[in-house]
Amino acid sequence: MLPPWVGVQGLNWLSGKQLLKEFVAPNGTIRTFCSHCGSSLGFRVKNATPDDIELAISAFDGDIPVQVDAQIYTAYKPNWCQLHSNLQTFSESRED
Repeated sequence: MLPPWVGVQGLNWLSGKQLLKEFVAPNGTIRTFCSHCGSSLGFRVKNATPDDIELAISAFDGDIPVQVDAQIYTAYKPNWCQLHSNLQTFSESRED
């Protein structure tokens, strides 16, 4: 199973940046979504800079070099989600 979010470096939006909207959740995380279609596109932890965004892996049209390095928020995983025993696991975020 692929991670739903992938960290990016040097992000450059090619189009649609003006359609991005943000929602700040009660815990301070910031969710970025498309105001036109409602697609969830990004995620930032509380106090993160805009450059620290993690993008929905489904937002990419082609293959990208992804290396899964951890499993986060596992306390909230559904029963059908299988964890990988060879990856570091966090019940909440990496900082907790």
